[in-house]
Amino acid sequence: MTLLRVEQACCHFGSLIAVDKVSLVVQPGELRAVIGPNGAGKTTFFNLISGYLTPTAGKILLDNRDITAMPPHQRVAQGMARTFQITEIFPELSVRDNLRIPVELAAGHRLRPWLSRADAAAVKETVDRFLEISGLAAKADRLVGELSHGDQRATEIMMSLALKPRLLLLDEPTAGMGDQETYEITRLIRRLHKDQKLSIVLIEHDMRVVFHLADRIMVLAEGTTLAEGTPAEIGANQAVQSAYLGTAA
Repeated sequence: MTLLRVEQACCHFGSLIAVDKVSLVVQPGELRAVIGPNGAGKTTFFNLISGYLTPTAGKILLDNRDITAMPPHQRVAQGMARTFQITEIFPELSVRDNLRIPVELAAGHRLRPWLSRADAAAVKETVDRFLEISGLAAKADRLVGELSHGDQRATEIMMSLALKPRLLLLDEPTAGMGDQETYEITRLIRRLHKDQKLSIVLIEHDMRVVFHLADRIMVLAEGTTLAEGTPAEIGANQAVQSAYLGTAA
């Protein structure tokens, strides 16, 4: 069964056509990458998928359910989570508390002033597991605002994972990182994909990350689909090289 299906999605801002008849199919367990030059419509396309924008035309289906008009919080409840280009964390809280908040929300403990001993133990166990997966266990009690950009991004990704998504959308997860931080985040994404069996769609400018991680790649240019295929097919595509990759592919 198809997990995500985007059918001929369009997004117009007056006379500006930001996304024009773009379609995408994501199977369970697949890692898809969306690439393209600045202004290609990638983030707008993500906003359509995650519900922050409503398509001018077209449909979006999750597990064959039409979610085109569904607001973001309802899409989260249906199993979709997203990170943003600008890291969304609570810098004044510890890594552990940043993870605890979405874990409690996902467990249905929202707005409860206290938890039973059993519930608190279950939350702690889940948080500890996420700390181990992310490699942040040794920094669990440090304030997130004191950590490196890479560790902050890893915290944000794990906060999204705490919401129990079946589909995770990552918007430029390695933006602004050096080589070592990029390597660590790439390893984390691969672990989530391979070990946690998570379906992932990511926007990314670093082609090393894209070609290392993606099962399939979609290339956008000027709001339309320029090409789609495996990393090998995209790397050999002359139209993609001319429009975006240049000789680096």
